[in-house]
Amino acid sequence: MVVGRSFSPALPGLRVRHAVAPSTPSIHPSAMLALAGGPRMCGRLSQYRGIHDFVETLSLPEAWQNNVGDQPLGRYNVAPTTPVALLRVDEAGPRADLVRWGWRPHWATDRAAPINARVEKVAHGPFFRAIWPHRGITPIDGWYEWVDEGGPKKQPYYIRRRDGRPSLCASIGQFAGSEHDGFVIITADAQGGMVDVHDRRPVVLAPDLAREWMQPATPGEQAEQMALNLGEPAEAFEWYRVSTAIANVRNQGAELIEPLQ
Repeated sequence: MVVGRSFSPALPGLRVRHAVAPSTPSIHPSAMLALAGGPRMCGRLSQYRGIHDFVETLSLPEAWQNNVGDQPLGRYNVAPTTPVALLRVDEAGPRADLVRWGWRPHWATDRAAPINARVEKVAHGPFFRAIWPHRGITPIDGWYEWVDEGGPKKQPYYIRRRDGRPSLCASIGQFAGSEHDGFVIITADAQGGMVDVHDRRPVVLAPDLAREWMQPATPGEQAEQMALNLGEPAEAFEWYRVSTAIANVRNQGAELIEPLQ
């Protein structure tokens, strides 16, 4: 892994690269509830492109501090509590880091760390008050949902953008460089046909809005309105059945996102 290396955004044009998946990170016991019987909303992701591809989508002109590495991430089955690539801006400029997926305030020791935050409450409720000002973008290739179709097991679906570009998910987190760091993805009510897959969806922002979301100077009230009203519509996405092999977090590989025949 290349740590602390800066790089400039690449030339336009995404390159989808399927990589050999690395060994599966260990799963914290608090995540096991999400991994049994079908995860919570947006409880499994894919992040298989390289960080350069994700940064390229944002089209920020500044050089980035890359703490993730230059190789494709190659992760087709990303589970809660594992490190996930996240993009944000601090006083030194744009940066890419690996951050634990899931966060809870120090006083909430009686519950597992949530991985999502509801857009309707996140800006005003006490649970996420400490991290609401600390915004980032979680760039993903897609996410999975489980649907009860009457069979012995719930049927997993894979959801991705129709145009093939990464989904830029609005996120907030604690980025203090401590063992308590983590992040959550903001979710909203599903729309259109996506309701048939799940009643919630991540708030995915267009690149210009994602750049605005990341800026520390963007007022909290403005960020809230962006998350509430300006997420990408259901028409921007497609979804299809995939293999139930995705239910086992130890399974990795490009075959997990192939449509079920």
